[in-house]
Amino acid sequence: MEERIPVPEGGAARQETLQHKYTSGPATAPKPNPPPAMADGDQPATMERILQEITAVSRRIEGMDASISSLTLETKSIQTDIAGFHPRVMGLESRVETLETHMSTIQDRDQDLSYLRSKVTDLEDRSRRENIRLLGIPENEEGTDVQTFLS
Repeated sequence: MEERIPVPEGGAARQETLQHKYTSGPATAPKPNPPPAMADGDQPATMERILQEITAVSRRIEGMDASISSLTLETKSIQTDIAGFHPRVMGLESRVETLETHMSTIQDRDQDLSYLRSKVTDLEDRSRRENIRLLGIPENEEGTDVQTFLS
């Protein structure tokens, strides 16, 4: 059993055939509408319009081809520039690595120098502890023999 359902399209009602859901036969796909009939006078104008649209699309494609060619050239130029930068970057990375190694060595030596300065200061202070200060005696009064002068 088939149902006919009216479907409006383009101002004219079209009938689409659907197979009833309870029948066991295969469903048939709706057939496409044939193009509307043209009057003989409309056909050359339509062909001219189609030709104009094809020409316009062709021009747009040519423009896109030119743009793509330009982009391709720019991309190749950028790739060449990048290839030129690669050795320079490698050299810079090597120099940075060398500088980091030297910086580490300098920091280690700076720590050693700070330690040695504090050690020298400590030793100077310890050596001063054993010195005797003599007050009230004018300078160079002892002469050449200090032991006789102090006794």
